[in-house]
Amino acid sequence: MEKIVNLLRESGAMLEGHFLLSSGKHSDEYFQCAKLLQYPEKTKAVFEQVVSQINDDIKNGKLKIDVVVGPAMGGIIAAWEVARQLNLHAIFTERDENGVMSIRRGFEIQQGQNILIVEDVVTTGKSSMECAKALEAAGGKIAALTCVVDRRAEDSQDIPWIFYPAVKLQAKTWEIDECDLCKQGLPLVKPGSRKF
Repeated sequence: MEKIVNLLRESGAMLEGHFLLSSGKHSDEYFQCAKLLQYPEKTKAVFEQVVSQINDDIKNGKLKIDVVVGPAMGGIIAAWEVARQLNLHAIFTERDENGVMSIRRGFEIQQGQNILIVEDVVTTGKSSMECAKALEAAGGKIAALTCVVDRRAEDSQDIPWIFYPAVKLQAKTWEIDECDLCKQGLPLVKPGSRKF
């Protein structure tokens, strides 16, 4: 865990301030994993232990994976690296003109394919669930989820698949009307790509 935290810090991916999360909540920390994922060697290092665990579970018959999928934007590079280490192919889902997560660009999921979803950060799991919905509608079966940072709150809903986070980190979060940082008058920043 310490190695991954150091890689996040070295790359400038751990930000402190007053942030609007894609969940609509406010936080004092934001994990901008794109800053980490711009470095191939750091990205490789973050996922090596995760891929080792996945390979062990595949060898033990606990898991089967046919394709790796990353939700755009944050999951694209992460999914490619995990797929490279697993020697599988990677595709991505993205939002259509109506904001619905979809399979586009000629990518296809075959009926019954076992899928590993790869995210940069899991906060609520919403984009993972939206990605899964599109993949299952195309006939895929979600086998597992992995990510760089699992920042879910302790009371958040469980992930319904095998979950392999590279690191679990807690950050303070507030509902908008309860935000200590708003009360202090600190400016709010929305660094993520999801539109509200």
